[in-house]
Amino acid sequence: MLERVPLLEKDLADYEGVAGADTVERIRALAEPLRGARILHVNATAYGGGVAELLATHVPLLRSLGIEAEWQVIHGSDEFFAVTKAVHNALQGADVPWNHDMQKVYLEKVLDNALLLEDSWDYVVVHDPQPAALLTFVGYSGVNRPGTHWIWRCHIDLTDARADIWEFFLPHVEQYDASVWTMPEFVPASLGTERVVVAPPCIDPLSVKNLDLHDPFVTEICKQYGIDTTRPIMCQVSRYDPWKDPVGVIEAFRIVRDEVPDAQLVLAGSMATDDPECFRVWEQVEEARGQDRDIHLLSNIQQVGNVQINAFQRAADVVVQKSLREGFGLTVAEGLWKGRPVIGGRAGGIELQIRDGLDGYLVDSVESCARRTIELLANPDRADEMGMAGKEHVRQNFLSTRELEDWVRLFGSLAG
Repeated sequence: MLERVPLLEKDLADYEGVAGADTVERIRALAEPLRGARILHVNATAYGGGVAELLATHVPLLRSLGIEAEWQVIHGSDEFFAVTKAVHNALQGADVPWNHDMQKVYLEKVLDNALLLEDSWDYVVVHDPQPAALLTFVGYSGVNRPGTHWIWRCHIDLTDARADIWEFFLPHVEQYDASVWTMPEFVPASLGTERVVVAPPCIDPLSVKNLDLHDPFVTEICKQYGIDTTRPIMCQVSRYDPWKDPVGVIEAFRIVRDEVPDAQLVLAGSMATDDPECFRVWEQVEEARGQDRDIHLLSNIQQVGNVQINAFQRAADVVVQKSLREGFGLTVAEGLWKGRPVIGGRAGGIELQIRDGLDGYLVDSVESCARRTIELLANPDRADEMGMAGKEHVRQNFLSTRELEDWVRLFGSLAG
């Protein structure tokens, strides 16, 4: 069988304090007809990416509604994940090699995983391109039964996708009963699936990464990593991925430091198990940093986990997410939820989260990122106002209860 991901329990009732009792009761009422239903989520990694963070909350909350939900991860190989990383980049507009051998590696590995699917499910949700072809091959497994509803969730931005690679995936995706997307702009015009749902991701306000932390605790954690909370802090949290433009953030920081000499930069993130490119990007960022002691380059390699990320974001005077392409960018909502202004690249789902000039700023270049950071550092009261406006924006639109409700509505509509 596929690898089953163990999860902590969560209780929807605990979210009443942040989402409201009316919201919780509405979700419970919508989910009542689904009680006892069996739902399987499948993706490529249990750790290190936004999808894994979403599922770590979503699946336990489904269980708290009386739904039998599971999360399983496909088996891969270095060769397979090299191919799927190339696919990921190409679907976001990069020029990458694509040939018959790569297609063969992809299809053979997905077939191997399809043969490992077990049990019967009422709903199977398949996330992103890595396992997208599973439905094509389930005829060779025991999961293929009448009444199972299949959903493909695409978390990436396909507005500039390589046509030949999308055409390879299109016949696999069209077999699904529904597909879910972050923004309508991401949906290719060629997609013939009748049921297309737009539902942006959300953050879990009760996760370790987002719980309130007292200032002395934040200061102590930062001190352990050489970060001085008495000096200005610019912080970007993200995977080490070229689309997140960490080298561009370093370039912007150096412009900032010309105006704010005591500024510091924190670049923190994790190494996803399905991303073979991250170590190469890490090396590029290390080279760009050089011997600069005011640039703190951190990851799970230095034992940076969710508590540390929480502390870094709370300590930051300005949170940055200078992505060049972005499906959503959970770290934007995370920064806003902590009452910090966020400067984000004008890309994909970041534009859903930052209302330019109200919660932070949308930027298109290294220079504009630096200029807006200098502006916020010079006006801390204004920065605080923007951060608090952003927190309320997240409360209304991007908490996990809203995403849970979206999924429950979709499951119910497919059953009906």
